Amino acid sequence: MPCQPTRAYEPIRIAIVGTGNVAAVHAAALRTAGAGFAAAADVDPGRLAAFTGAHGIPAAYGDVRDLLREAVPDLVHICTPPRFHHEQALACLRAGASVLTEKPPTISLREFDELTAAEGAQGPWFATVFQHRFGSAQRRLKALTSAAPEVLGRPLLAICHTTWFRDQAYFDVPWRGRWETEGGGPTMGHGIHQMDMLLDILGDWTEVRALVRRQARRTQTEDVSLAQVTFASGAVASVVNSVLSPRQESYLRFDFEHATVEVTHLYGYGDDDWRVTPAPGHEDTVLTAWRPGNNVSSGHDAQFREVLRCLRDGIRPPVAPDQSRRTLALTAAIYASAFGGQPVTRADLAPGMPFYEQMNGGVSPW
Repeated sequence: MPCQPTRAYEPIRIAIVGTGNVAAVHAAALRTAGAGFAAAADVDPGRLAAFTGAHGIPAAYGDVRDLLREAVPDLVHICTPPRFHHEQALACLRAGASVLTEKPPTISLREFDELTAAEGAQGPWFATVFQHRFGSAQRRLKALTSAAPEVLGRPLLAICHTTWFRDQAYFDVPWRGRWETEGGGPTMGHGIHQMDMLLDILGDWTEVRALVRRQARRTQTEDVSLAQVTFASGAVASVVNSVLSPRQESYLRFDFEHATVEVTHLYGYGDDDWRVTPAPGHEDTVLTAWRPGNNVSSGHDAQFREVLRCLRDGIRPPVAPDQSRRTLALTAAIYASAFGGQPVTRADLAPGMPFYEQMNGGVSPW
């Protein structure tokens, strides 16, 4: 639920760690959401200087620990490559700073659980960027399924397809396409946003049967995955993640008893990208309940506004660990099922299990 401030507050001191392309996009969105910046850090002095100059950031550091000690931020936004998320976020939490990290939050469930164990009851907190939860249409669908489930009826079937295109040059960047630095291929780094939307609506998954392939790219990880996911509600979903698809598309479809709800987009949606098709006899009820309204897009602005609002009011910011861990666990389950050649349940991803420790289970699958 959106956080609602109840008292006056001081400005939140925000630092950004990692100043590459993602950080530039996020810094602009944070500005739009009303943020100001106390500091930034990067190991590349030239890139750091260009970033702090472009965004009017007063302090620059080459080391995260120096930033934490001297700038004393309330929130650190981590935009570094995935392999650094765990170490940097842990340092921030131990220093008393809350963390908002770009996806994937970590490259293993073990790392994720270590970060949540470092949180405090009243903060600091750990949150993940899953901005597609915050578009108005996704929130409308979530509200209907939670508060008025009789309108749409039981969820029966879903489709969650992330069919994107990345050429070989994309994977030739040293940290990409490697288990130890990125944690996985399109299942981990691309489709995770759509899978998070899927879980936001359908809730807990119970079993995964999956296949992953390295079809065309020279990479350690997969470039395609396909999965059948069963949910606690009894619903089933088809999940496809690809970086080999010249006609790029992000597509989710939810078939309920009384309506089909779909969204087609690429990297972000607005209300106009959604379609609702009532089942015969349910037209008036479904279309009246859907009621498109303020058309908030799924850009980062909406989530960042919620994060700042919550921190100002002393409330845990979204997306909370229980939600992001469920998404990360689905990713791990796809790899575990594909490489193990059998169905995987959540119990198969317990501490000490190979795919709890590493997304590839510590093996070379190819």
